[in-house]
Amino acid sequence: MNRLVPLAAAFAVGLTAGSALAQTTPPFDIDQAMQVAGKKVFADHCAVCHAPQAGARPIGPSLAGIVGRPAGSLAGFPYSDALKKSGLTWTDDNLRKWIADPSQLVPSALMPHVALADPAERLYVIEYLKLLKPAK
Repeated sequence: MNRLVPLAAAFAVGLTAGSALAQTTPPFDIDQAMQVAGKKVFADHCAVCHAPQAGARPIGPSLAGIVGRPAGSLAGFPYSDALKKSGLTWTDDNLRKWIADPSQLVPSALMPHVALADPAERLYVIEYLKLLKPAK
């Protein structure tokens, strides 16, 4: 019986420490983590041509509000006929396919970019794109 007392005390200390740690550690938000990672991937691979702000256009169209927008529909940008006539809407699935290989999704599209080979990076970028809201 004497061996149980120290074991019970150690268990109680462990519970208390675990409880205190849970109170001081902020909850982990997987969506927010993916968005932060996506912002970095965007900066490294996409921002050279695309702006995250509505109205800006360094080379390619702004990607603000891209999620849910029909492909080739941002006013004032000279999209290829193939993209304008594709009938695509930029859903998560279509964005994932586009980021992986634009010429596979829309042959004759004119977007010259190096596809993201890492499926996780594609998901991260899409989560980041969801944060980019169109101008009102």
